[in-house]
Amino acid sequence: MRTLMTGDEAIARGAYEAGVVFAAAYPGTPSTEILENLAHYPEIYSEWSPNEKVALEGAIGASIAGGRAIASMKHVGLNVAADPLFTFAYTGVNGGTVIITADEPGQYSSQNEQDNRNYAKAAKIPMLEPSDSQECLDMTKLAFDISEQFDTPVLIRMTTRVCHSKSPVITGERPEVTLKPYERKGNKYVCVPAVAKKLRVNIESRTAKLKEFSEKCIYNKAEYNAESNIGVISSGISYYYAKEVFGSGVSHLKLAMTWPLPLDLIKDFCDRMEKIYIIEENDPYLEEAVRALGFKPLGKDIFPPYDEMTPDTIRKSLFGETLPTISADTEVVINRPPTLCAGCPHRGFFYEIAKRKNVMISGDIGCYTLGMAPPYNAMDSTICMGASLSIGHGAQRVFDMTDRGTRVVSVLGDSTFFHTGMNSLLNVAYNQSNTINVILDNRITGMTGHQDNPGSGYTASGESAPMIKIEDVAKAFGFRNIRVVNPNDLQQVSDVLDELLALDEPSVLITRWPCALKKFSPEDKMEFAGAYTDKFAVDQDTCIGCKLCMKAGCPALSFDTKAKKAAISRTQCLGCSVCAQVCPKDAIKKEVRQNG
Repeated sequence: MRTLMTGDEAIARGAYEAGVVFAAAYPGTPSTEILENLAHYPEIYSEWSPNEKVALEGAIGASIAGGRAIASMKHVGLNVAADPLFTFAYTGVNGGTVIITADEPGQYSSQNEQDNRNYAKAAKIPMLEPSDSQECLDMTKLAFDISEQFDTPVLIRMTTRVCHSKSPVITGERPEVTLKPYERKGNKYVCVPAVAKKLRVNIESRTAKLKEFSEKCIYNKAEYNAESNIGVISSGISYYYAKEVFGSGVSHLKLAMTWPLPLDLIKDFCDRMEKIYIIEENDPYLEEAVRALGFKPLGKDIFPPYDEMTPDTIRKSLFGETLPTISADTEVVINRPPTLCAGCPHRGFFYEIAKRKNVMISGDIGCYTLGMAPPYNAMDSTICMGASLSIGHGAQRVFDMTDRGTRVVSVLGDSTFFHTGMNSLLNVAYNQSNTINVILDNRITGMTGHQDNPGSGYTASGESAPMIKIEDVAKAFGFRNIRVVNPNDLQQVSDVLDELLALDEPSVLITRWPCALKKFSPEDKMEFAGAYTDKFAVDQDTCIGCKLCMKAGCPALSFDTKAKKAAISRTQCLGCSVCAQVCPKDAIKKEVRQNG
């Protein structure tokens, strides 16, 4: 069947057609939709794992048991999963196993920009780079064949544009799946040093065989133009970027299996050219390999080593200009920075913590990272998933040495807490730093599109699951001071913050209220009855134009500079009441519902 698919959808379809039986992931843009689509296939057991390391470990277990397995994650997620990855490269597989890394050149929703092609080289595992959705499907199927043929996990490196762009795909059928028999093999899967030393030797012979395979891989192909002595080497989405700029007037070498690289194919291509351009995003991965062969290509000396290598970026690097476009008066364009949604339950906490003096706020990865922006300015560091509690612990220890009286408040969300925050919280409990550890529990994995987590009570397939209580985890760790508050109740938040800041021992504060955009589960409807059902409005006669309500930072609020009055957009207001609590004149009131 011929249909349109995104790259993420096509990866899922390819896994289905490859006979995958186990899939695991942690949501992270731009990889999230892979597992979401895998969950639509009842033949594949699919789960959201607490983090990427656990997801890969689950896939490894499925592989050892004889099933084909896939684990998907965004680029920084592979950092988390790197520990099992490198040893899995030693042991090899039973059932074929594929790991998807979705890189994000341009870091549109990430804390950094990294090139995960380097992981394949470092771990010595084969890597494929699809350029469009059809290749995503086909290369996923190929990856499982490579995995079992060469006894190795396989890395598929995606990028944002491949993940999210749609292109035509011809789908096939799923074969009848026969699981491989499980055999106890301590000399293969038990990586004690004596075993690992022997497995390390095997990697080199495997690599030699993979190099031969790469030279013949049908997806590594040269497109020659006999009338040109200019050659362009690219991979992934950069192939299409290069084709758009250079067209067919030059020769192209499209590389799709990029570890091990087909060095003979590359050398033969370069020998025929007088000038070679290498178009690739981020690191000079291909360029370094070409230079090692003795050639002098034009790469990062003229193209930027960061951000997306879009056609306009290529044109500007080559010709100093881009294609003409529609001009606009930027002076009249209103700046719209990202902000917490109207009704966001994080708003009340950040409003209150921003008023505290001599406090360092250690932040984390999630929607709540927006607490760093005006009007709150309530975040002083954000490094990686789950790090806020650990960083806060270290900072508090140094503040205690300097006797400056600075207190650390560490902040992260519920999904981040389950991801890697639990280990960090255990460290605080064990080493007893006097920090306030805040978990913003909005009952869902909010930033990546509302995927379930261990605290939501549901699995990836929508089945009921045990709802892990964060306060129970904190109590099991030995915390004596655990508080749970409604973040929309500013007085309650303020009182508890004052209480915990006065303590001389670690504490845990849980703000619990569902995400404003969440589709309520039956449990939510019972626990949060009446949530997000009211609307608030500004009494124009009472409003004095003090603008204090604007410090709540809600996008539903606006201020008329001529009339000097505040107003609330009824379509945006979700009735959290934070602005009403902030107003000193009681000018913001709940709307009175009309009967009928």
